[in-house]
Formats: sequence, structure tokens, C-alpha cells
Amino acid sequence: MAAFPATRLRRTRKTDWSRRLVRENRLSPDDLIWTCILSDGDIPRDPVPSMPGVDRVNLDEIVKDAQRAKALGIPAMAIFPHINPKYKDAAGSEAANPDGIVPRAVKAVKDAVPDMGIIVDAALDPYTDHGHDGLVHDGQIINDASVDALCDVALMLADAGADVVAPSDMMDGRVGMIRQSLERSGHKDVLIMSYAAKYASGFYGPYRDAIGSATALTGDKRNYQMDPANTDEALREVAMDIEEGADMIMVKPGMPYLDIMCRLSREYCMPTYAFQVSGEYAMIMAAAQNGWLDERRVIMESLLCFKRAGCDGILTYFAPSAAQWLQEEQ
Repeated sequence: MAAFPATRLRRTRKTDWSRRLVRENRLSPDDLIWTCILSDGDIPRDPVPSMPGVDRVNLDEIVKDAQRAKALGIPAMAIFPHINPKYKDAAGSEAANPDGIVPRAVKAVKDAVPDMGIIVDAALDPYTDHGHDGLVHDGQIINDASVDALCDVALMLADAGADVVAPSDMMDGRVGMIRQSLERSGHKDVLIMSYAAKYASGFYGPYRDAIGSATALTGDKRNYQMDPANTDEALREVAMDIEEGADMIMVKPGMPYLDIMCRLSREYCMPTYAFQVSGEYAMIMAAAQNGWLDERRVIMESLLCFKRAGCDGILTYFAPSAAQWLQEEQ
């Protein structure tokens, strides 16, 4: 009788070459979507205090970032706006302005880097003076009127040249209505990345600081974003969005919801994405700056975990750093 089990799993862990041979998941620049904060101000790069290393960038700088992304092999950028409060109102009217900062940025990036994928939110919250994702009446979010407004926003962004519109509002029926609007308007090839499982999370705080909606937000978003306690509900949300015409699905936030991503990717076999949100970014950076974590190692580990959970890609503020490190490892 053998004195020890015949199988020793440590054998394949012993050396770098053997670990590489048996590695189950890999991260590449192809998996990264760079989340960028676009400012309508004149300052080229304005640091976000709660997100060390992240800047609000103006129109000229977003083009430079697109060129940098191209050089790093990053296939797509997701653009989020910081809007001057004077342009905000209760209806979020500026969101559908064809001369607004986002459509101008989309056109500028497409002119400079035509094959860079551009993802834009069909969203009202950066543009509303109350900070919500929909229209408000008597303190309640009005679903159907909000969806009509989001369709106008999506069409305008498609006209500007966006490759992907991403409704982030969690209104019921918005994917189907946006898909119908795009089809009727001739934008048959514009993709929809649905924020299919967007949770009412405390991890969004630094982002709201970055886009300037934190001080405007009245109340919270728990009556339309998902309850963090729920899993089965995420499957129902995703099933509806797929039926309505979504091309890709997203889970937001990221690491606290790896179980949701794993379940969705296995259930639906759809292109599935994670959004590594601002709070996740801020926690990692704060710990790294205090010397409590190895910044590079933890960032790369966190991104690999999304791949292990079944994600096809990750929206992340770490994209340029991660892509640079991946190039260095080649």
C-alpha cells in the first residue's frame, strides 16, 4: 500500500512553466473596456479626489486616451459625462442634445481612431438635477415616460456614431423600446449592452462624485435598482432583456457579485460583462497607497477573477494599467 496518495496536485504548481500549462483562465487586453470620465470643462485633466489616478478629461484628452487605448490593444472605451450643473434640469434634457459633450466626444474619437469601440450610457442621471435615472413625479420614478426619454437619448448617440448603447437605468421594458427605435431609424447594427443586473449598491459613491451627481441625488435608487439580497431576480431581469433584444448583458457592481456573473454566464451563454465600479477601484487604490496591498498584483488578480466567474470582458478604470502590464509580460 502506498504511504501517500498517488496524486500530488502541488506537482503542477511547482514551476512557472507547469503553472502556465495548466492555467484555466487568462486575461488579455481584449478583455478590457476602459471606463472614462468626460468633462465639459476647459481643464484638460481634472483629478477625481475619491479615485486616485482617475481624471475627468476634456474633449482633446479623450481623443488622446483613445489613441493610448489603441496602442495598448484595448478594444473599447465606455464614456461617462461630468456635466456643468447649469445644464441640468428635472427632465435631463441635455442628455438628448446632439451638440452635447458626449456626442461630440464620440465623433471626435471615431474620427481619430475609427476602429475603437465606443460604448455610451443611455442614461439620464448625469443630466438630472435630482440625480435619478428616470423622470420624477410626486417623488416617484415614472417608468414609461423615462423609457421614452431614453429612446431619444439612444437614437441621438447612435446618430453620433456610438457602437454600443448601454441603458443603465433599470426601467422595465427599456431594452425592447430602444431596440425598436434603433431598428426603425436604420441603426440595425448598433449593439445594446444592457445593465441587466444592476444592484442598488453602496459601491457607486466615488462615481457619483466623479460625475457630479452625488450632491444632487435625492433619496436612493432601491425602488428601481436590484436588491443585493436577490439572485433569482437577476435571471428574470436578464431573460427579459435578452428577449427584448440585448446583444450583451452586464452585472454591476463587479467583485461582490461574482456569483451572479457565474450563474448568468452558465444559464444564458450570452456575452457577459462585469463593471468593476468606482468603489472597488477606490478601495484597492486606497489600500495600495497605504502599503496594505500590492497594487499591481491585486489589480490583476481582481480582473482575472472576473474571467474565472465567466465574464467575457470587464469595464474597469484599471484598463490602461492592466493592458500595459500585460504587454510587459509578453
